[in-house]
Amino acid sequence: MIDYSKEKPNKDRLIKHFLESMNEIHLRFQSEEDEEKQWLIQNSPNAVVAELMKEMTVLMLHVLDAIGKHEPINGITISKKFGISKGTVSKITRKLVEKQIISIEYLPDNKKEILFRTTLLGKEIYRLHQALHHLIDSGANRFLQKYNESELQFLVNALGEILRTSWINSETTREETDLALRSLTDNEEMNDIMAMLNKLDSRNLKKAKAILNNVFFSDYED
Repeated sequence: MIDYSKEKPNKDRLIKHFLESMNEIHLRFQSEEDEEKQWLIQNSPNAVVAELMKEMTVLMLHVLDAIGKHEPINGITISKKFGISKGTVSKITRKLVEKQIISIEYLPDNKKEILFRTTLLGKEIYRLHQALHHLIDSGANRFLQKYNESELQFLVNALGEILRTSWINSETTREETDLALRSLTDNEEMNDIMAMLNKLDSRNLKKAKAILNNVFFSDYED
């Protein structure tokens, strides 16, 4: 017979471990951005590209990838296809134009619509970034080969649900939200009280202690 009383604590422990692992993965991906940047600099085809790679951000590389894959392409399409805000796309493309990584062209019958293309320099950076992605994909493929088909299907399904689920709004009850906000408020109020007490000298601190004791900790009969 299954002892269900032991199952929930074990499940809670596994969930806690999963959430901690997710946080560690997030931190690792952040640190790997620096590693990827170093790889791009070290494997640049020339000194000009290597110097530019020092200034390139992850978002700038993503926008350049979008242009390299779909050129000529406008800012609205980049925003929709890759989930980057229009304002961010506008700022990044402006920087890429200034650095002569991409160029602007207009449609003959529509001078208002701006299209982006990679320059020769932009193509070099685009190909370099693609080589990095190919290296990462190959490494990930070798890692995942150790799992069987059913395990991979579970991972695909689980990651798909994680991407589609909001952990803030989906199943959070109003009571849980109120409790979290109340805890935050309580901490702020306690900090305010401690700040006021810290301003008192020893004599007035004794008075405050006596008042608190009389008001909140004395027993009164109705």
